[in-house]
Formats: sequence, structure tokens, C-alpha cells
Amino acid sequence: MASHVHSSHTEEKVILPPQTKAIWNTFIILLVLTVIEFIIAFVMPANHLRVAIFAGMTIVKAFFIVGEFMHLKHEVKTLIWAILIPVVFVAWLLTALIYEGGHLY
Repeated sequence: MASHVHSSHTEEKVILPPQTKAIWNTFIILLVLTVIEFIIAFVMPANHLRVAIFAGMTIVKAFFIVGEFMHLKHEVKTLIWAILIPVVFVAWLLTALIYEGGHLY
């Protein structure tokens, strides 16, 4: 039996599909935001500013997750606003109820 030996060594470059690149970009952005949150948690004293920063960063992270993994980023603007406006009002309602309840000064 003759053995077949390939003497040419060609390297194949792996090309990732665009969806994979978008997912990795989203992962890196979320990773950076999470690292910043950890730094703030361990460096900054506990006060209302730290809570506000965490709330803002959480909202940014939620938008990235919903936009990329739930594909809302590619929807029509009317649908995005139909989801976004009630979320803003619910956040305002929760803040008002906490403030009026005396837990937030």
C-alpha cells in the first residue's frame, strides 16, 4: 500500500461570521462595564451617588443585552419607543414611591 504524504503545509485563516464579531464586541463592552462597577463598588464609599452610578450602568447594560441578544436594535423605531417609554415611567413610579415612602432622602 502506498502512503499519501502531503508535503505542502498551507495555513487556513479562520474568518468569523459578522454575528460572532458583534457578540464578542457586546461581550467586551459588558465586561468593561462590569469591571468598572466592581472598581466603583470597592473604591467609592456607600452613598447616593454610588447607587445612581450603579443604576445608570445597569440600564446601559440592559440596553446592550436587549438590543443585541433580543435583536431589538434591528427593529422599527416605533416598537423600540413602545417598549422604552413604559420602562421609563415604571422607573419614575418606583423612584417616586420610594421617595414618598421615606426610604430615599
